[in-house]
Amino acid sequence: MKDAYSLILSAIDNGIYRPGDRLVESELAERFGVSRTPVREALQRLETQSMLKRDGRSLIVATLDHNQLAELYTVRAELEALAARLAARHATPEEVRVLAGMVEDDRAILGDPQALARANRRFHHQIHLASHNRYLVQQLDLVHRSMALMARTSLAAQGRDVVSLDEHQAIVDAIAAHDGAAAEQALRHHISMAFETRLKEEARLADEEE
Repeated sequence: MKDAYSLILSAIDNGIYRPGDRLVESELAERFGVSRTPVREALQRLETQSMLKRDGRSLIVATLDHNQLAELYTVRAELEALAARLAARHATPEEVRVLAGMVEDDRAILGDPQALARANRRFHHQIHLASHNRYLVQQLDLVHRSMALMARTSLAAQGRDVVSLDEHQAIVDAIAAHDGAAAEQALRHHISMAFETRLKEEARLADEEE
């Protein structure tokens, strides 16, 4: 059974708790069927990791500002590109087939941004594992944990879902060909396009709110 920390983190990652939502110790304990002490400890740990922040006496799910978003994507691009390059060198034939199968399966859920977002996380995590570098996987886990603080997925933008899967295919093709440079370039392009899409969406939503 997962501990309180993992349960709360998973709930944030899956969008049950969104940026700005208030987390109440007693409600969390009831939801997850655990006592309040481990929930309290989990909340303290998540606050230390900047996943939660104080709002008066309450703890709320943190929100990334523009600069934090840019910084996160910069780090993500570097680490993910390294993972792709290493995957091209170390991935087993079985791992390559799994990646290819993921891209094919994900075409069946085009038009469902939330399902695609979950599938996208699985795909990227599989690349991390295929790098066969445990320290890199640990650092990427931290980066992707912070990605959960984004209120919306860029895959919700019109047309982004199809393009994103084509980019995934290009990454898999490069890894399958054991072309580290091409895999790195394809991954960097993919992250760059995702970041650009997110910035456009943020600007559009800001205009709608004015």
